[in-house]
Amino acid sequence: MEIDEFRNWAELPPELTSSILLRLGAIEIIENAQKVCRSWRRVCKDPSMWRKIDMHNRGDSESTEINLESICRHAVDRSQGGLIGIDIWYFGTDDLLQYIAERSSNLRSLKLAMCYPITLIGVVDAVLKLPLLEDLEVSYCEFSEDCLNIVGVACPNLKTFKLNCVGYRCPSNESDDGALAIAKSMPRLRHLQLFGNRLTNTGLNAILDNCPDLEHLDLRQCFNVKLTRDLERRCSEKIKVVRRPNDSTKDYPYDATVQEMDSSEDDYPYGFSDIDLMSGDEDYYDLSGASDHSDYDQYDF
Repeated sequence: MEIDEFRNWAELPPELTSSILLRLGAIEIIENAQKVCRSWRRVCKDPSMWRKIDMHNRGDSESTEINLESICRHAVDRSQGGLIGIDIWYFGTDDLLQYIAERSSNLRSLKLAMCYPITLIGVVDAVLKLPLLEDLEVSYCEFSEDCLNIVGVACPNLKTFKLNCVGYRCPSNESDDGALAIAKSMPRLRHLQLFGNRLTNTGLNAILDNCPDLEHLDLRQCFNVKLTRDLERRCSEKIKVVRRPNDSTKDYPYDATVQEMDSSEDDYPYGFSDIDLMSGDEDYYDLSGASDHSDYDQYDF
């Protein structure tokens, strides 16, 4: 049977259009989808479309040709205070985090992936305004044990925490400071991912002692952890899913290349020196645009 007519996508019910468009990221919606037709634009401006914002991009030169921070602010504005989850990749500033926190007091999930310009102070200041946060990821960004303590106290409902960095093989590359801070300040965790962390068995035992609700623990590329028979048994008895230091990284969303380094080179656990974090293309660090947000007025047409 031949089909005599094509379906007019502009005439789809709004709820169906919304379901389709939600499969796109915020950048694709604002840059492309909302420009297709008036009916799609109306759906794209509905606050319910912006309860979760995914600012995923490849971090390449093509991505930085558009003002990602301005698009992100615009998406937050469209949520009208209803934002519950946001993912930010490869860009961002302390000012952007403050903008999100001040307008999204109900935020439950925050993901920062390779957001090098964002500082420890920026993260802390934002998290202090987000007491309902349940899910926090900080991957390949600067972080410290002091910051971990503050986050744990400020977010008592935190159930998922991911702190990922470059994995090193270095016998003297050990530090349990972060693990001890997590054990002390995040007792209600259920999911913990510490990819590439420098903790030892001491830090792991502290986490097992103080996080009784822990169900999933990811220790991949934590090469200082030695799962001896007793510790292996303890992990297996207390935790449903354990990812061990040498387990496969096929499902890991970032580059899992292991760094082989001498101890003298291991001053920067995240794979970047202070110089690396502070240098780079000035245009990349200048994504915030004008403070009056005029750069993103173009998107609200």
